[in-house]
Amino acid sequence: MSWPALAALAVTVVVAAFVQGSSGLGFALVVAPVAGFLAPGLVPVFVLAAMIPLNLYVAWRERASLDLRGAGWITGARLAATPAGLALLWLIPERSLGVFVGGATLLAAVVSLAAPVFTPGRAAYVGAGAVTGLTETATGVGGPPLALVYQHRSPSELRSTVAACFLVGEVASLALLFATGKAEAAQLGWAVAVLPAIALGAWLSRLVHHRLDARRMRLCVLVFALVSGVVLLLGF
Repeated sequence: MSWPALAALAVTVVVAAFVQGSSGLGFALVVAPVAGFLAPGLVPVFVLAAMIPLNLYVAWRERASLDLRGAGWITGARLAATPAGLALLWLIPERSLGVFVGGATLLAAVVSLAAPVFTPGRAAYVGAGAVTGLTETATGVGGPPLALVYQHRSPSELRSTVAACFLVGEVASLALLFATGKAEAAQLGWAVAVLPAIALGAWLSRLVHHRLDARRMRLCVLVFALVSGVVLLLGF
C-alpha cells in the first residue's frame, strides 16, 4: 500500500472511530468499503482487528448501560454462525471480495434505513447475532443487524451492548480465520499501524458522545454506507 493510500485509510479510520464511539455503530460501514477499494486483501482481517481496541474502550466507558441478557443471546448466535461466514470467504475469490463487501454494505444500510419500530425479543437477538456472525466474519461489516435491534433503546445501551458483542465476535472470527489459513500476520500489522488514528477518533468521541443526537448520527452513517457501497460496486 502506498503512503497516500495509507494516509487516506488513516483519515477514514479516525472518522470511523469517532462515529462509532459517538453513535455505537459505523466503523466497519465506513472503513470496509474504503479498505476494500484501496487493498481488497485487507478485508476482513484488518477491519476486525482494528475494531478490537475501539470496542474494548467503548464497552468499558459505557459498561453501566450494558444489556447482559441481549448480549448473551446475540453472542451465542453470532459464535454459532461464524463458521458459515468463513465458508463464504472460501467461496468468494479475492478479486470479487470488493464487490461482495460493497453489496453487503449496501444491503445492510438499506435494511437498517427501512426497518420499522419494534421491541426486540429473543428471536430478534438470535437473528441479529446469526446475521452478524455471517457477514462480519466474511466482510468485517456486522453492525446494522445489531443497530436494528437496539435502535430504539438509549444511546448508551446501544453503544455498550453492540461494543461488547462485537468484541467477543471479532476475537472469535480472527481466531478462526488464522486457524484456517485465511488470515496473515501482515494484515494485523496494518491494524497496528492505524492505532493512533483509532485512539484519536475514540478520544474525539469521548468529548461529544453524550451530546450528539444518536438518531441523526446513525442516519448519516447509513447514508454514507449507501454511497460507499455503490462506489465500491462500480469500482470493481
